[in-house]
Amino acid sequence: MGQIQVHVGDKVPNFKLQASNGKEIELADYAGKKLVIYFYPKDMTPGCTTESCDFRDFNGEFGANNAEVIGISPDDLASHEQFVDMHELPFLLLSDTELTVSKLFGVWKLRSRDGKEFMGIERSTFLLDEQGTLVKEWREVSVEGHVKEVLEAVKGI
Repeated sequence: MGQIQVHVGDKVPNFKLQASNGKEIELADYAGKKLVIYFYPKDMTPGCTTESCDFRDFNGEFGANNAEVIGISPDDLASHEQFVDMHELPFLLLSDTELTVSKLFGVWKLRSRDGKEFMGIERSTFLLDEQGTLVKEWREVSVEGHVKEVLEAVKGI
């Protein structure tokens, strides 16, 4: 698709997206902190809810290790606000309705379910160090146990 994809070892280019707090957030806002970015397909769906709640439940441990968590999906801000309120998510959800950041990270892909093919988000998580360099990636994430694995990686930096 001609889109740049970031790879482990790359400094991630700055990006800006609208966030669930109503503000525009940019990657540069997280300079000096480790950043966990998790991409998920859709608000309110079972796997995405479980994953988001797992990140919520471990949010204090991420914070204790100088790490912030943000979630990104193609959902609009109204959907994100409802999702945050319903599950008391303590971190921001960013709305990537134009798919620019999803394509940058290479997570907008041809998917299939029930014999049908469609374009969608491949559940993926990325860990950036304090300088904004991509240090680890998890693609085609299976939700169970994933957040603990990400936390261990954060502690290892």
